[in-house]
Amino acid sequence: MRIIGIAGWSGSGKTTLLTKVIPRLVARGLKVSTLKHAHHAFDVDYPGKDSHTHRVAGATEVLVTSANRWALMHELRGDAEPSLFAMLRKLSPVDLVIVEGFKAAACAKMEVYRKDVGKPPLHPQDEFIKGIASDIAFPHARQPVVPLDDIDAVIALMLECAEPLEQVLAREAVPHLASTVA
Repeated sequence: MRIIGIAGWSGSGKTTLLTKVIPRLVARGLKVSTLKHAHHAFDVDYPGKDSHTHRVAGATEVLVTSANRWALMHELRGDAEPSLFAMLRKLSPVDLVIVEGFKAAACAKMEVYRKDVGKPPLHPQDEFIKGIASDIAFPHARQPVVPLDDIDAVIALMLECAEPLEQVLAREAVPHLASTVA
């Protein structure tokens, strides 16, 4: 498995970009998974469903399965949020895992930068950003820059920058890197 993060400020178009990238990667025959960090109290379940009733009753894990998909919901119940490293270990093997929302994660990342967001670029301060997809030029960037709307160039750069899972997991043993999860 190879891992590539997508980093950028809220509103930069990370999710929109991935909705264009993922189908093209799949069309190439790659198996792709995504790992998305949510900053809010999110829920994939809702009142009235048996799985929700089980969770509210106190179940730590509820696994729902059907002929089409399965989902495992795990309640932290006050435990610490799991690290990116722990979550990567839970994924089934695929060709490429795209990580979105772990802006400070210690994995190879591609920055999505849109000038209209009005925030500074991340790449000057982040050693793990290996490429940039942007709506403006960065002539002095140390990383390769591709146009945000050139999906083929974005895909090529993502695949070039992606790193093996083992390389990412090896950073877990380095204390100052292992603590960067959000």
